[in-house]
Amino acid sequence: MNNTLPETMKAVINHGPRDYRLEQLPVPTRGPGELLLKVEAVGICASDLKNWAGAAKFWGDENRPAWAETEVVPGHEITGRIIGLDDEARAHWGVELDDRVVLEQIVPCWDCLYCDHGDYHMCQPHNMYGFKRANPGGMEEYMVVSTNSLVHRISKDIPPAHAAFAEPLSCALHAVERANIRFNDTVVVAGAGPIGLGMIAGAAAKSPARIIALDMDPRKLEIAEKTGATMTINIAEQDAVQVIKDLTGGYGADVYLEGTGHPSAVPQGLNLLRKLGRYVEYSVFKENVSVDWSIISDDKELDVLGAHLGPNCWPAAIKLIETGKLPLDEICTHQLPLEDFQKGLDMVASGKESIKVSLIP
Repeated sequence: MNNTLPETMKAVINHGPRDYRLEQLPVPTRGPGELLLKVEAVGICASDLKNWAGAAKFWGDENRPAWAETEVVPGHEITGRIIGLDDEARAHWGVELDDRVVLEQIVPCWDCLYCDHGDYHMCQPHNMYGFKRANPGGMEEYMVVSTNSLVHRISKDIPPAHAAFAEPLSCALHAVERANIRFNDTVVVAGAGPIGLGMIAGAAAKSPARIIALDMDPRKLEIAEKTGATMTINIAEQDAVQVIKDLTGGYGADVYLEGTGHPSAVPQGLNLLRKLGRYVEYSVFKENVSVDWSIISDDKELDVLGAHLGPNCWPAAIKLIETGKLPLDEICTHQLPLEDFQKGLDMVASGKESIKVSLIP
């Protein structure tokens, strides 16, 4: 099948902050045990935007070294068809030629403290698709899946952009698992973008007493209701802290899931939680965030938890997508050709006309 491939392909190359270019590259050749994919869709994540913009988390500052590398094909929300494999790959992943698969974004080393303990998503070397030269991402027509990768089959009957949504959805489900949601909880989700909507869907599966979605976009709040929110608050028009305290007899929410990436959402969450509440932070921030830490300790004794990637949540995310329970036509709003990658990044930056933007190589 490889004999029918072209010699070159289109790919987006990261040459540094605000310097992404569409170029022609040789079509990659897979090695033993690896897969060759025809990329069908790659979502543009908020972290892709922040990497492009030069955020310190990726490019370093006086407090940390750079993590991202240049001369890399971006993109980690990937789905594609298998067009090349060998028996070793078949046995390793249980896949066949022409299967559609999604890839976990992390490429674990499988030999560090975290991998040895089953926490592969915190792998110490932390190679990921789309950020390191060792694993070029999905903003290209063809790509190689390395042997350390985690690969999951997904239905061919759904649109490619919907399949690629498995990545942000798995991340959102992991945040929900971290929150330890109970039946009588009031759960607040900040942000009705791709991550927030996934959090709402995951929280709904836990059947808490209330799920309250916060956003400034009425259209996104409407979709939040379709995804499982029992109530929405437009924070441009209402004081979310006061509304939630009024709803809960003055106590506050039990759980706050932060999925906006905006610094103002952090103190908002700390203030609207009740004493002994649970705060889960998922977002990647462009700037440092400052808060009054005495709220966490002396005032409320909060549990503040981080969440990273979507470990062990991919099968649940795929099942949720394949069942058709999510309004994915309304969530996956824009699919653009690879040539329009900059337009896609700009749409994600604006956040006004889109929710999930994907490139279709």
